Amino acid sequence: MELEQLYERLENWLVHQAPRVLLGLAVLVLGMWLIRLLVQWIKRKIDRKDWDPTLEVFLSNLIIMALRVLLVLLVIQIMGLQMTLFAALVGAFGVAAGLALSGTLQNFASGVLILMLKPFRVGDQILSQGQEGEVTSIQLFYTVVLTRDYRTVIVPNSKLANEVIINMSRAGKRRLDVELKLKYEVDFEHAKSVLTAELNKAADLLVSNEYLIGISLLEADGYRISVSVWVDEHGYPDTRLNVQEKLLHAIRTLS
Repeated sequence: MELEQLYERLENWLVHQAPRVLLGLAVLVLGMWLIRLLVQWIKRKIDRKDWDPTLEVFLSNLIIMALRVLLVLLVIQIMGLQMTLFAALVGAFGVAAGLALSGTLQNFASGVLILMLKPFRVGDQILSQGQEGEVTSIQLFYTVVLTRDYRTVIVPNSKLANEVIINMSRAGKRRLDVELKLKYEVDFEHAKSVLTAELNKAADLLVSNEYLIGISLLEADGYRISVSVWVDEHGYPDTRLNVQEKLLHAIRTLS
């Protein structure tokens, strides 16, 4: 008798619920495919209008998340699940998730602020959290920074929105400071002219800004010269090595 009732319930479910479940699964698969096509179409439109690449990635991720949530709600409605129970479960889960993921939600809000205020963009060289590198991507919850030695650093957006950020690409140039030590027997004006002549041979310096060469410190066995030049930020590491090599060559001619 119990077996017959079980067969009867199974038959009723197959007749009344199975088609709705299959239809819901079909809508889910079709919806995910359509969402992917829609996002690709939006990306092509954004690329044609030359939007900020930072905003492009952020909007794409936001649209994907929103459409997927709406699709899941639609599939639940098609399958005939009780929305009141589902709403209660979602509410309870939302409270628990909100408490557990408060930092994640803060990262999301910070990501929105970064896009609005634009303290940095994709391609900028920044220094934050003790990490210096190029911003390669700004996601919903975190920012990806590629250091000069090719380490990928994932920084939560809340850290970037609430703490100090040094953007070294905003001005487009950067000052390079080098300190040298010479003996008192070496005439400063002569040393300055030799160093200036050697710096003029460096093709990667910004010649629109004058070199700053001066005495920075007097010591018992000699004096220190501070040399300051302006360089392009994106070529700073290589330029620093080149400038130091030329200054070393100039010092050898003075000794």
